[in-house]
Amino acid sequence: MEQQQRHWREELKLVVDMMRDLSRIHDPQEAAVMYAKRLTETQLVPIDARISVSRRNLQAPFYRITRSSTWTKEIDPWKNPERLPTYSSGLLGELVYSDEPTMIDNLPARLKHDDPAFELLQGFEMLLAAPQFEDGISLNLNVLLIRNAAAFPMERVPYLVWMSNLWGRSVINLLLRRELEQSYEKLRSANKLLDRELRTVGELQISLLPSKLPEVPGLDLAADYQTSERAGGDYYDLFDCGNGRWGILIADVSGHGAPAAVIMAITHAIAHQHPGGGVPPGALLEFVNTSLATTYTNGNGSFVTAFYGIYDSTSRKLVYARAGHNSPRLLRGGAVQSLDGDGGLPLGISHDAKYCERVETLQSGDLLMLYTDGITEARNAAGEMFGVERLDESMSKAGGGAKETVAAVLASLKAFTGGGALSDDRTLLAGAVQ
Repeated sequence: MEQQQRHWREELKLVVDMMRDLSRIHDPQEAAVMYAKRLTETQLVPIDARISVSRRNLQAPFYRITRSSTWTKEIDPWKNPERLPTYSSGLLGELVYSDEPTMIDNLPARLKHDDPAFELLQGFEMLLAAPQFEDGISLNLNVLLIRNAAAFPMERVPYLVWMSNLWGRSVINLLLRRELEQSYEKLRSANKLLDRELRTVGELQISLLPSKLPEVPGLDLAADYQTSERAGGDYYDLFDCGNGRWGILIADVSGHGAPAAVIMAITHAIAHQHPGGGVPPGALLEFVNTSLATTYTNGNGSFVTAFYGIYDSTSRKLVYARAGHNSPRLLRGGAVQSLDGDGGLPLGISHDAKYCERVETLQSGDLLMLYTDGITEARNAAGEMFGVERLDESMSKAGGGAKETVAAVLASLKAFTGGGALSDDRTLLAGAVQ
């Protein structure tokens, strides 16, 4: 080891250049290789060879030699630790488990021929072992080898131990960064996969809704359906009950997202299996409720609010029943009123729940609006809810048919909320009597 005396400004430039280049490297293995190369080239540290030892994830007395400046081929100890042999004896094992800096100024006297690191340590007169601490324990050891002990400046030993630990901390930060990036990439890939799956669920869910609204004599229909996520728990449907009668159903599963979409699909399947065409509204709700509560929602906290009515296009009579759902709004003569009736328990809570029926005779010019609570419970930036009053106001000012009224409600809702992301699913189903 021969080192010419350099001016401190020259050494400062070497250090700054090395630190600047290291700052551009994010891979710990690449950084370690470059750091070792620069130390050798610049002789900033007055040593002749370096060895790295680790006992990370090993029990005493086992350890690994992870690096040596004499190796012609580097192995990434973080990616391929299994490619590095494990030892349980020898001088380096004693040093890495000592948890203290160690200076050996007569290395040949301590070195044995059967030492696993004999070939790496022979030919050197001095050894400086600088532990790299993590949580107060020396998990890694930086071993500096010097051929001529007399030429080594002993006053630099504290500096070398200090520098070794700072370098160890920087490597740990690079490792944490790499692990974080890998975890983020896995999470991003998982999110992409989940998003694709939810898109598929959403597409399947949309396919369960009417592809187009039927032509009901004397009744102008319009609907709007929006989910807060890729899939949701709102559901509406229309059934041809024969003889000019049409079943009108709207439902809202508790919660939203994929779990609600599953219950929504189950509700759809059950509703389409009801016994006989034109079954009375109360009986249909009881049938769906019993199936849900007995098999699907028993004890899991899920439930479904629903409104089901049968409209007779000849008599204009609407026979309906509610299962905990919002009362439909009826626009008549410029004023909006509520369709009353016993709400009953939501579907899926109690298998023996009963649902009472009411009858409303509609008139020409009436407009019936069915909706889910995602409409009235939508909030603005101040936390206020849209509410039933604003729904009624937007309906009464629409001045048109079903399509125009749905559009007016949506416009009013967007102006109120600012058009931000939905916090819940939203569904509107309007019928204007002609």
